Amino acid sequence: MNPLATHYARFRVAERLLLTGHSHQAWPDVALEGQLEAFDDAALCVDDKWERAFRKAERVREGFRALLGDPAGELALGASTHELVLRFLSALDLRARPRLVTTDGEFHTLRRQLGRLGEEWLDVVRVEARPADTLAERLAAAAEERTAAVLVSAVLFEDARIVPHLDTLADECAARGVELLIDAYHALGAVPFSTPEQSWVVGGGYKYLQLGEGNCFLRLPEHAHGLRPTITGWYAEFAALAEPPEPGQVAYGRGAAAFAGSTYDPTSHYRAARVFDFFAEQGLTPQTLRASYRRQVDLLAAHVDALDLPDGLIARDRATPLERFGGFLALGCMHAGDLQRTLAARGVLTDSRGAFLRLGPAPYLADAQLEEAVAALGSAARDIAIARA
Repeated sequence: MNPLATHYARFRVAERLLLTGHSHQAWPDVALEGQLEAFDDAALCVDDKWERAFRKAERVREGFRALLGDPAGELALGASTHELVLRFLSALDLRARPRLVTTDGEFHTLRRQLGRLGEEWLDVVRVEARPADTLAERLAAAAEERTAAVLVSAVLFEDARIVPHLDTLADECAARGVELLIDAYHALGAVPFSTPEQSWVVGGGYKYLQLGEGNCFLRLPEHAHGLRPTITGWYAEFAALAEPPEPGQVAYGRGAAAFAGSTYDPTSHYRAARVFDFFAEQGLTPQTLRASYRRQVDLLAAHVDALDLPDGLIARDRATPLERFGGFLALGCMHAGDLQRTLAARGVLTDSRGAFLRLGPAPYLADAQLEEAVAALGSAARDIAIARA
């Protein structure tokens, strides 16, 4: 058993083959301490709990700042990346610049919302996400003078490809007055991330960081001070409540405060603060985690290759070095959904996105568990091939 697994007894990670680490990781047992503390503070302080809750929120910001390599970063928190992306978009001058540039490889949060906006009144341009090595350059070329923002992932959610040269893209966007929003959800906790100074960054802790639901952030660049999101909650006025607003004008706080939401359930922040402390206690730094995922993905790839399955059954991108991928292994499959369901019936939890079956390890899994899961994959793939022959 992986020694770290002893801290995840409630999720029974040593007894189950949970290869969904890229989607939803187990929570360490100490996460429950955070949830109980939230209840105790509410019971003790009633409506005066918020001072304590806001301290937990600041601990969550500190945790995200460390992962972003941005110790003084301005971070707005939200329950989902979707609500934060909406506030970001609503702060842009989309009348003067009605064009948004993105890719065809974005997660559903961006894919769906930008698609709907494109149906109505915005010009949404989708650049092909692959090849990822030239994506930043092609996005920069598409960001012409009518473009309000470029929106792109740091790691592509379907196949785990790392998108390089985002710092260069940030410089190109800034030179043209175009905002750059980077979705770092599949990077944080799996790939060390360095925040381009002039970029916005959105992400959260539901996946690799083991924070559970309700823990997302929007990082603001310095030039964002003074922006006033149209989609706004009353917490955005917190810092300005003591000052009378200009007649006929809605008041906002400064910086990240202007992008705040409204009354929320602080339990998620209590849980996340405790988990961030746990990561620090266990030495789970970005560098340590990257080394763990690199070794586990390499192991998965080697055992998949050793299955020697018939051509066309499962395809792995062998042309791209594994260090150019994030924290999971994506396998091209003709029947990815069927294979996922077959594996689940055999006790191996994975997931699929389109034509990809995704195998997501986690730092608490043992090598023997990964090997057992790949053996089950080989058996299931052969059974499906025979059934469809």
